Amino acid sequence: MSSYKFLSLLATVTLLSTPVEIIAGTESDSKPVTPTTIDPFWNNATVYFMLTDRFNNGDHANDLAFSRQRDGAVLRDFMGGDLKGITEKIEEGYFSALGVNVIWMTPFIEQIRGFIDDEWGKTYAYHGYWPRDWTRVDPNFGTAADLKALVDTAHRHGIRLLMDVIINHTGPVTALDAQWPDDWVRTGPTCLWNSFELNVSCTLNDNLPDVLTEKDTAVSLPPFLLEKWAKEGRVEQEQQELDAFFARTGYARTPRYYIVKWLTDWVRDYGFDGFRVDTAKHVEAEVWQELKQESQLALSEWKQNQAEQKLDDKDFFMVGEVMHFGIDGFGDTVKGGRAYDYGDKQVDFFDYGFESLINMGFAAHAHQSMEDLFSSYSRSLNGGPLEGHGVLNYIASHDDGAPFDPTRERTFEAATKLMLAPGAAQIYYGDEIGRILQVKKATGDAVLRSFIDWDTLNDPRTQKLLQHWQKLGIFRQQHPAVGAGVHQQLKAVPYIFKRTLDRKGHSDKVLVADGLSKGVKSLPVFDVFSDGTVLKDYYSGQSVTVKDGAVEVNSAYSMILLGESL
Repeated sequence: MSSYKFLSLLATVTLLSTPVEIIAGTESDSKPVTPTTIDPFWNNATVYFMLTDRFNNGDHANDLAFSRQRDGAVLRDFMGGDLKGITEKIEEGYFSALGVNVIWMTPFIEQIRGFIDDEWGKTYAYHGYWPRDWTRVDPNFGTAADLKALVDTAHRHGIRLLMDVIINHTGPVTALDAQWPDDWVRTGPTCLWNSFELNVSCTLNDNLPDVLTEKDTAVSLPPFLLEKWAKEGRVEQEQQELDAFFARTGYARTPRYYIVKWLTDWVRDYGFDGFRVDTAKHVEAEVWQELKQESQLALSEWKQNQAEQKLDDKDFFMVGEVMHFGIDGFGDTVKGGRAYDYGDKQVDFFDYGFESLINMGFAAHAHQSMEDLFSSYSRSLNGGPLEGHGVLNYIASHDDGAPFDPTRERTFEAATKLMLAPGAAQIYYGDEIGRILQVKKATGDAVLRSFIDWDTLNDPRTQKLLQHWQKLGIFRQQHPAVGAGVHQQLKAVPYIFKRTLDRKGHSDKVLVADGLSKGVKSLPVFDVFSDGTVLKDYYSGQSVTVKDGAVEVNSAYSMILLGESL
């Protein structure tokens, strides 16, 4: 998230020395609460993640709300992307053509109105991680009606929505934004990362007040928030809803439960399918379990009331950002196993409501060969320490200073490894068209956050790259075995492997070959498919029939993606 010190400051890790396995080693000493078993859908999901402000501008009238200005440092002020812009791209079929079935966008809740000025320069809350009011859409991103239109449109296109949520902190204090009351937040000490307390009972930086999530005694609503709601004509409604929430749950009116109520309202009112949880390791794990329980109830109620709009009856989903998870040997953070090691305490976040965690090791692991990468991930996810759980892989992100291909010179390789790796895939906005990740004069994490340049689609080279991503994406979308199945190499040269899935009512199998000759080629199917089976090569689009244990494909490509046409 934006308020971490930029991860390039931590990039002393040598990428090629990163272990082959995702994780291995000791188990957590935390007591299990409700261990989860992931739905195969989520381990095969293709998640498109974008900064709302940097993706597409659908309404220029809301570019600068609250008298914000375009006077920030390079890439550090609001640039106009909004909810309508995302909806436009859903409607034109951009995500569907990529095989995307989940969208995750940065937080849309109301942000601080002012700015901070630190070592990175003058910065506004364009990224969405500096909350001021958890109950309202920030007008720079749009309106509540815009949000409803986005969620409804996504669902009509078969796309789920993950809401990016924050409980750990409020926004910074600025000339326009007062600090939350002392019984809500702490302003020190600054986190030192070397113990549980100095990860949780601390501030992520010098001006990011930390919510007192451990507090068990009741607090009153901040006066500034009540005044704000009164001016907006909704103070009585908000107070009545809070009264009903606390009466139903029996929770004390502590900071964390106010925020749990506010976050789950978005689920109950709009039908969000899951949360991406920000700064998960900086909050007591039990809080996430409480959030999960309330979120599941909220989604169930929404589905009961919106039976025609729901996609299915899947449970509420949570994926967490546990910084450094998946990077074994990175400093003194992850010691191994599923558990996060704080130094003096281990916590297995999968025991506290999370089906999946963001895999911050993938960008380093992707420097391995495809077989080393794929086989190690498959072992971890199938029978290994991550059995029954999930990871969300990425090659680039909004705050990881060590993306796989920062200069965009290995774009086809990056796409192939990400989209064919076991586990869920996160496309960071613009990966699919080679959006630049190195911007002159930008500093810190802003270098990763340029506004997407849609005009690059006029370049034939960009179109060719996008088509590669689209073919891989549709293959994943149509075949859950790609991400959720068991991997097995069948031949080293040319590289051929299969994936098979048979769990929780899901059955699927695929065969992939890479490094083939172009033109006419005969590919053995290694008994994965029987003679007479009609298959589709998702890379060339051809239909082929298995004969004498092989298929014949005539294409100008060196890759074949085989599965039964669905």
